[in-house]
Amino acid sequence: MSLLEEWEAGRHEADGRAYPTYRRGSGPAVIVIHESPGLTPEVIDFGDELVQAGFAVVLPHLFGSAHAPPRTWEAARVVPRLCLTREFTMFAAGRTAPLAGWLRSLARAVHATAEGPGIGVVGMCVTGGFALAMMVDPAVVAPVVAQPATPLPLGRRRAADVNLSAEDLAAVAERVAQGCPVLGVRYRHDWVTGTRFDTLERVLGDGFIRVELAGTGHATLTDHRHHEAVDAVVGFLRERLMSEG
Repeated sequence: MSLLEEWEAGRHEADGRAYPTYRRGSGPAVIVIHESPGLTPEVIDFGDELVQAGFAVVLPHLFGSAHAPPRTWEAARVVPRLCLTREFTMFAAGRTAPLAGWLRSLARAVHATAEGPGIGVVGMCVTGGFALAMMVDPAVVAPVVAQPATPLPLGRRRAADVNLSAEDLAAVAERVAQGCPVLGVRYRHDWVTGTRFDTLERVLGDGFIRVELAGTGHATLTDHRHHEAVDAVVGFLRERLMSEG
C-alpha cells in the first residue's frame, strides 16, 4: 500500500514547470519540501505528524522516488543529477535557485485555499534555502530552514552562502524586520550546513531563531529525527499560523 494513499494527489504548473503535489489535513497550510533522495517514508511521516498537529500539509514531489524506501544507491544517483539540473544551484554562490519561482507560485495557490494568516514552509537539506526564497512572497509567514546544504560548502564563500541572490536576501531581511522571523534547525557539527547559520544570524539578527542540536547528525526531522527539532518546528508553526485564529 502506498504511504500516500490517503493524500490527495494534484499537480501544480507555473513558471514553465510542473510537478506533482500531495495534500492532506485541514487548518493552516504548511508546504514541506523534501530532501534528497526523494519523497521518502520519513518525509511523509513528518508530513503526517504535522497533519495530526492540526495543519493542512502539501508535499511537492520534485525529484527521486516517492512513497517507497529509497534503494541504498539512490542518493548516489540523485545528487549528481541535482548538480547538473538547472532547477537547483548546487555550486553557485549568490544566486537564487530557478525553482523558487515555481515554489512561490505554489505558496500563493496553497494560501488561497487554506486557513490562517499565511502559510508555513519547511525546506530540508538541498531544499533548505527554498524556505528563504519563498518568503520573498508575503503568502509565506512561517519559514523553516532545516539543515540547509546548498550550495555545497566547498570553500568559505559557498559554506557561508544562503542560496539567495543579493536582491532576495535583502527582501528576506526586510520581511524579517517587518516581523516575520525565520526558524533554523541543524546538528551543530553537521559540516554540510557550512557557516550559513552564522550568515543568517548576522543578516537577520534576532529575527533568526537558531536551534542547534548536539552531535553530527544531518536530517533533523526525518532520518536523524530529534524531538527537540520537531518540537521547535511544530511550536513555531503553531505560533505563527494559529495564534491569530
